[in-house]
Amino acid sequence: MGELLTVGVEEEFLLADPVSGVAMPVSEDVIAADAAGRLKPETSLAVIETASEPHRELSRLADDLRSLRSAAATAAEAVGCAVLPCATEPLPAPPSPPTGGERYRRIYEKYGARTFGHMTCGMHIHIGMPDRERAVAVSNHLRPWLPALQALAANSPYALGEDTGWASFRSVWWGYMPVAGPAPVFASAAAYDALLDQLVASGVILDRKMAYWFARPSEFVPTIEVRVTDVCPTADTAVLLAALTRALVATCQEELDAGAPPPAVSGQLLAAAHWQAARYGMEGDAVDVFTGHPVPAWSWVEKLVKHITPALSDAGDLARVTGGLAELRAHGSWAARQRKIVSAGGGPADVAGYLASLLLK
Repeated sequence: MGELLTVGVEEEFLLADPVSGVAMPVSEDVIAADAAGRLKPETSLAVIETASEPHRELSRLADDLRSLRSAAATAAEAVGCAVLPCATEPLPAPPSPPTGGERYRRIYEKYGARTFGHMTCGMHIHIGMPDRERAVAVSNHLRPWLPALQALAANSPYALGEDTGWASFRSVWWGYMPVAGPAPVFASAAAYDALLDQLVASGVILDRKMAYWFARPSEFVPTIEVRVTDVCPTADTAVLLAALTRALVATCQEELDAGAPPPAVSGQLLAAAHWQAARYGMEGDAVDVFTGHPVPAWSWVEKLVKHITPALSDAGDLARVTGGLAELRAHGSWAARQRKIVSAGGGPADVAGYLASLLLK
């Protein structure tokens, strides 16, 4: 076994009134109150972002995420708001203004208030790569499996006071951006960069950072960035998704080293699998992109785990992943747990309070 790949996690969190759960556009005040200086702005003033350091040991990643979440909670409390680990705004709220700065102003003007007035919160998992060429090649092999990660992380059934009918409505809200969804298959890093440059030159996106594909080489650090998941309510679930992602990347690298081509998967079928994952999460069928047949979502996840078990074992992560998946299966996905609150007589404000209570779990 070679050296473990590094893994880091970025998490986006909604700032909300601690009683009503309504979004509050106070990110600048919260960031100013953060003594450690590790909170970052996002496009909307109602959202903050955290970014862990890269780690090889999952226990250290878990500690780092909990430390960042604690810092966010402390800073938010100082300015009278709460931090919600939810991927869409559960309560109705006026559109939030964009964060200050010329880039954010241009984004707001081009894509409209609906895009960034009601911001979504995702989780981005970074796996260390030796170079950009390898990151692009790995992304080609990742594509068929990313709907399983999307379904496992589904955490946004409610938006603006209503049950949307989706497990991950964040995926729907984010999907109207012009360059989002499954990445194409690229022959090389040069081909990736050429298309990205064409997209910027076309004016459809403003800069290279706006290629919001589900997996992409980072523009800033030597990683492949997987950005298909909702933000997770607990650090434990975030680490579970990070472990699965790292093992999947390691497995893809082994396929590359063995000379295997990228899996031959229909782009339209892959898009359908992502639609299904966003719509039903773990409470319905998934699409097996290799056969085109519907399968229970948990069966598809089991197929993923079987595929990456050697990498999980090599990393010493198999027991953690097995336990984390068993907990989700026994108690329901996070989307299902939110709906249970409402079915028991609660409302979106109760959902917001429940999610806020999970931040430091």
